[in-house]
Amino acid sequence: MKKRFYITTPIYYPSGNPHIGHAYCTTLCDIFARYKRMRHFDCYFLTGTDEHGLKIEKNAQKEGVTPQEYVDNITSIFTKLWKAMKISNNDFIRTTEERHIKVVQEAFTKMYQNDDIYLGKYEGWYCTPCESFWTETQVGPEHICPDCGRPVEKATEESYFFKTQKYLPELMKWYEGDKVIYPLNRKNEMLNTFIKPGLEDLCVSRTSFSWGVPIRENPKHVAYVWLDALCNYLSALGYGSEHDELYKKYWESEESEIIHVIGADITRFHTIYWPEFLLSLGVRLPDRVFVHGLMMMKDGKMSKSKGNVVSPYPLIEKYGVDAVRYYLVREIIFGQDGQFTPEQFVERINVDLANNIGNLVSRTVSMIQKYFDGKIPSFVENVNEQDKELEILVKSTIESYENKLDDLHITEAIVDVMNLLGRANKYIEESAPWVLAKDPSKTENLKSVMAHLAYIIFVGAKLLEPVLVEKTPLIFDSLGASENERDYSNIFNEHVLDNHEVKKGEVLFPRLDVAKETEYIKGLMGGK
Repeated sequence: MKKRFYITTPIYYPSGNPHIGHAYCTTLCDIFARYKRMRHFDCYFLTGTDEHGLKIEKNAQKEGVTPQEYVDNITSIFTKLWKAMKISNNDFIRTTEERHIKVVQEAFTKMYQNDDIYLGKYEGWYCTPCESFWTETQVGPEHICPDCGRPVEKATEESYFFKTQKYLPELMKWYEGDKVIYPLNRKNEMLNTFIKPGLEDLCVSRTSFSWGVPIRENPKHVAYVWLDALCNYLSALGYGSEHDELYKKYWESEESEIIHVIGADITRFHTIYWPEFLLSLGVRLPDRVFVHGLMMMKDGKMSKSKGNVVSPYPLIEKYGVDAVRYYLVREIIFGQDGQFTPEQFVERINVDLANNIGNLVSRTVSMIQKYFDGKIPSFVENVNEQDKELEILVKSTIESYENKLDDLHITEAIVDVMNLLGRANKYIEESAPWVLAKDPSKTENLKSVMAHLAYIIFVGAKLLEPVLVEKTPLIFDSLGASENERDYSNIFNEHVLDNHEVKKGEVLFPRLDVAKETEYIKGLMGGK
C-alpha cells in the first residue's frame, strides 16, 4: 500500500449555484480522505472551480457584470457549501488564479515545442453548455449533443490541435492496468466509442471568445476549457514553480497514489486526453480514475438548466449535516447512477440513523446505567456462542471495511458497518438483558452482553467517523472514551472501554414524521 494519497474531485463549473449532485462527489472524496487520515496516512484532498469558457462569458453578459465578478460570486457559494458540508479539502483551486494560468501557458508551450500541437481550422458542431466539439456522426441528423441532449451549433474557427494519435500506444499500455479506470464499463465505453473508431485530434484553443487563458505563442487564442481545466491537478501542487514541494511529494513520488474522482459525463477528457497531455509533458500518469454515477431525479439527470436541482442547505439546516452526508454515501452505490427521492431520504434517517444507530446507543447506555450503575463491565471473550459470533463479525467487518474503502467501494464499506450495528440490535433481542438481570446466576452473561454492545458501538462509531462528523464524538462521549482512546488502533482492543462510565447524551437522530417531511422536501424540489 502507498504511503501517501492525492485525491481530487472534478473542478466544478460555476455557471449556477451548487446543488446536491455537486455535494455528492465532494462528500464521497471527503469520506475517503478522512478515512485515510484516520488510519494515519498522509492524504491531500483537492477540489475547486473551472471558471473560464463561453458559457461563463455569456452568463456574465446577461447579468451585466464582468466574467471575473460573475465567477467570484458563484465560487464563494461553492466554498460556503463545502464549509457547511464539513468538507476537509486541503486546497481549493480556481482556474482564474495566477498560479493556475501560468501552468496552463507553460503546458501549452511545452506541448507546442514537442511538436504535439499544430495550428489548424476547426469545422464542426459545438455544444456551448458542455464546452464540447462533436462530429457530424456524433450529433446525428437532429444535431443534438450526445452528452446533454441540447441542440449544437455549427462552428468554424482557427484553432490549435493536439495530436492524439502520437501517444495512443502509451495510452493503451496505461489502459491495461486492472483498476486504472473504474468501473470497467467506463473503460470499455472509451475504447469502443472513442478510441477504436479512430481518435481525432483534439481542439485545444478558441478564438471566438476571450474569457480564458491566453496562449503566449498566439495571444488571440485562449486555451480550450479542457486543456485549461485539467491542468488544475498539477497547478494546485505547484507544478513548474519554485514552490513545487507538494508536487514532488504527492505527484512525482512513487510513494503517492494519485486518484481522480469524476462524473461519468467527463470520462472522455480524464481517461483519454488528460493522460495524453501528461505523456506529452513527460509527467507521471494517475494511478486511478474513479468514475461515479450521476445523481438522477425522476425526470432525468439533475442539472441546473433543467431546474430540477435540490440545494443541500435546507436539508442540512433541518436534518443536520450528518444526515445529508450519510444519505449521499448510503443511498447511491459509488460508481453507479442513483436517484434522489424525498421518501428515500426520510427512510434512511429513520431506519438507519434513528433506529439502527441512535436507538442502539440509547438503549445500551440506559441498560448499563440501570444494571451496572453506569460502569461498562470488563470485556470477556466467548462467554456464549452469540458472543463468539459477534467477536468474529467485528473482526470481519473491520477487515472488509478497510479493503472496500481502500478500493473506493465506499458505499459497500458503510453498508458492512450498518449491518454490524443491525446485528447488535438483534443481539439485544436475542439475549434479552431484562430477563438476565432478574436471575443472579446470569450476571456474568449480562456483563458480557453489555461489554459486547459497548465495544460494537465503539467500533461502529469509529468506522462511521469519516461520514458522521458531528455525531460520532457524541457517541464516544456517551461511552466515556477519552481523546486518546478514540484512536483508530483501539478498534482492535476489546478492553478499550473496560470500567468506563457511560452518560446519557442528546437524542442523536430524532425520528421523522414520514408524510410531513416527505412533503417538505418535495416543496424544496418545486413539488416534483
